[in-house]
Amino acid sequence: MKPDTISLEHGAGGEVMQALIGEIILKNFRNKSAGSIGLESLDDGSTVRLENFNPASELVLTTDSHVITPAFFPDTNIGRLAVAGTVNDLTVMGARPLALTCAVIVPEGFPLKEFEEIIKTMDETAAEVGVPIITGDTKTVEKAALDSIILNTAGLGITDNPIRDSGLNPGDRVLVTGTIGDHGISLMAHREGFDFDTDLVSDSAPLWKLIEPLLKLRTPEGETVITAMKDPTRGGLANALNEMAAKSKTGILIEEDWIPFKPAVSAACEMLGLDPLEVANEGKAIIGVKSGFEEEVLSILRQHPYGKNAAVIGEVTEDNRGEVILRNRFGGMRYVDVPAGDPIPRVC
Repeated sequence: MKPDTISLEHGAGGEVMQALIGEIILKNFRNKSAGSIGLESLDDGSTVRLENFNPASELVLTTDSHVITPAFFPDTNIGRLAVAGTVNDLTVMGARPLALTCAVIVPEGFPLKEFEEIIKTMDETAAEVGVPIITGDTKTVEKAALDSIILNTAGLGITDNPIRDSGLNPGDRVLVTGTIGDHGISLMAHREGFDFDTDLVSDSAPLWKLIEPLLKLRTPEGETVITAMKDPTRGGLANALNEMAAKSKTGILIEEDWIPFKPAVSAACEMLGLDPLEVANEGKAIIGVKSGFEEEVLSILRQHPYGKNAAVIGEVTEDNRGEVILRNRFGGMRYVDVPAGDPIPRVC
């Protein structure tokens, strides 16, 4: 009789582990190769073929661990978060995703049905951007050592023109690709059992197809229109903007009325005493755009489902270098500080 939960033997390297890999992981990942050696080979690694690329191209490598709890939340699960998060780390650096890896740490007793659903979700999310998952690792631990599944995903990408989060210049416009705070608030509401009378769900999404067309935009002088990008995950918009301002040695002025929020997010934050600017996002990007090109960028973003609520939220200034200033609807100003901690822990 087949087990219906994870046991320590599933990570021990023997027949039970091989069955888990073959019957759940290999069976459910459709795109498993980016070269001559892929996931199905079950070798110590995999290869990525780099044919017909510009010799000046650079490889971009990123990695991230995902400790979200619970593993399942409205509309999706940790599998989508892991793949989307890694794809987005590559995307905001201007890199086309080439291949992903996945390492899994799972406690004994974890339901095999849920494990398979996570694997299928990873496959579906990777398929959105056509990126294969080519190698990985599986470990199991005692139930007392871990309260939920942990995923680590690494991503390899390639770019002819890396985008950095330090590239802002005075006069640039600052855009976001959609509403802010959806992921953190939806997950907290689900986890804590709050009922905000809303269908708010996580914004977890892979953004490569949304951002790719923007990377081709050029000024008449041949310069890239996009000057900087960053994804506002832990610490939300506040943390990401402060990092961008500090690294680029510029000031950022944002307009409170221009920042897109869903009413449920604003209401929940007001009720719970949270600053929505500090709440995590998992399917949004902050984009620095040369002045005069923001409407073209917005037009492109709004053609994609993930960018339909894209908006200009402010501009880069020479004043207050290294600082982020918010102007409220009454004209008052305040500093947007770097968050002291994570207001909603374990959301990514």
